[in-house]
Amino acid sequence: MSQESSSYQNLHKPSSKFNSRDDYLDHELQILAPKRWRLNLPGRDYRVEWEDFVPGMAATIGKIVMVAAVVGAFAAPLGLSPEFVIENVRFELLIAAILFVVLISGFLNPSANLAGTHGPLLPLVPLIVASGGHPMALGLLIGLFGFILGITKGGSLLAKLTSNGVCGGLLLYLGFIGITGQVKKLFAWAESFDMAYLAFVVIIATILMYAWLEHIKKRWLAIPLGAVMAAIIAFSFGAPFEFTTSPGMPNLNPAYWWGEDTGWKLGLPDWSHFIAVLPFAVLAVSMWSPDFLGHQVFQKLSYPKKSERAHMNIDDTMIAASSRQAVGSLLGGGNISSSWGTYIIPASIARRPIPGGALVTGFLCVVAALWGYPMDLAIWPPVLCVALIVGVFLPLMEAGMQMTREGKTTQSAALVVISSVLVNPVFGWSFTMLLDNLGLVGCKDRAGELGKAGRWLIPGITFLVLCTVMALIGMFPGVPAIMEAFRQ
Repeated sequence: MSQESSSYQNLHKPSSKFNSRDDYLDHELQILAPKRWRLNLPGRDYRVEWEDFVPGMAATIGKIVMVAAVVGAFAAPLGLSPEFVIENVRFELLIAAILFVVLISGFLNPSANLAGTHGPLLPLVPLIVASGGHPMALGLLIGLFGFILGITKGGSLLAKLTSNGVCGGLLLYLGFIGITGQVKKLFAWAESFDMAYLAFVVIIATILMYAWLEHIKKRWLAIPLGAVMAAIIAFSFGAPFEFTTSPGMPNLNPAYWWGEDTGWKLGLPDWSHFIAVLPFAVLAVSMWSPDFLGHQVFQKLSYPKKSERAHMNIDDTMIAASSRQAVGSLLGGGNISSSWGTYIIPASIARRPIPGGALVTGFLCVVAALWGYPMDLAIWPPVLCVALIVGVFLPLMEAGMQMTREGKTTQSAALVVISSVLVNPVFGWSFTMLLDNLGLVGCKDRAGELGKAGRWLIPGITFLVLCTVMALIGMFPGVPAIMEAFRQ
């Protein structure tokens, strides 16, 4: 019986039958045969292993932090309290865990990565509010545009048109910027109570720990070990910390969240709110393709050969993320969805497929939301910063370096970095993809094999649409926003 026609159950072997745990994990990835948009069950179609707790823990920490950042960015200019932010984050954790993490990625489509939070859009949230934007209007438009891109397979098409050089450069930029940002946050935290040296000690210890784990080939343990190590060091130095979020259940009534005098205190959106957020919704969905591609590439670099069926499907992930966005916004959440990077990157390093860790992540998110206290520990700067550095940003840099080792990929990678520094990663990706596919940089033989649509038509249209959107909302340095000119 061929592997393709055999079920996972028939091909599965206990770990005792293998020479090492690594061989067992590789075999699990190679025999996985997820059913798309049909019922997949643990034990029958996949297994939950103790390694799944690593990405589950990383995902939960990342989720709490990122949703709190997005909701807080919406709440601050609206004059809403920190208590409101905590309440909405707990509500979002339950929405993500029960309705989408477990239901879609765990049972209905293990080819879809978990729907996480759109971190790159975070700096634009105050501008969205200032432009008269409404969280529900933004969420519904992102859900609509993302769903259209997913069902038309536009996301996977753009991913195929992105060369290794362009993707590698994007990963290098995102990894470096992310590490730099977390180091600055850690030092700012330590300086706030006159112990800047504590941040230095934590980072040096993190580097040594990561090098040791790399040496013994246990890098997938970096997140739990790093988080525990950072917490112990910070506690031993006397860094301030206290639990403030008590156990409880958030308000589950959408009418409360979208009331005139309760929740967001905004009421329901009207047509003017949808017009105000339209450019931001287009930009948010446009950011998905390079983001999703980076996550899929990381799986390809980390998984063994013949494990393609365990890779995330970009279009299915877009459908899952857009559905989660629309439903979450209707219910009252303030999250902005994307592929869950703090889950898929640690899962790739641990060589685990999507579904098992999805169940663990859903369980941990429910525990954090109801118990409350884990949320305080997850957002404590030493735990948070170290977890993101070793679990997301450092692996991103490593993957980018691997993708730019051969051929003329370094030319494209360098241009991505320069263009991203000039404007943002979306501009850097779309601009360099156009130059690369035209054959002006990178491998000219590859450009000749793409055809007219792949060489200039699709990349050109993508670049022009994104530039138009960015010009409307003022994302080009030194260039006034066109939207502001129309208002005046």
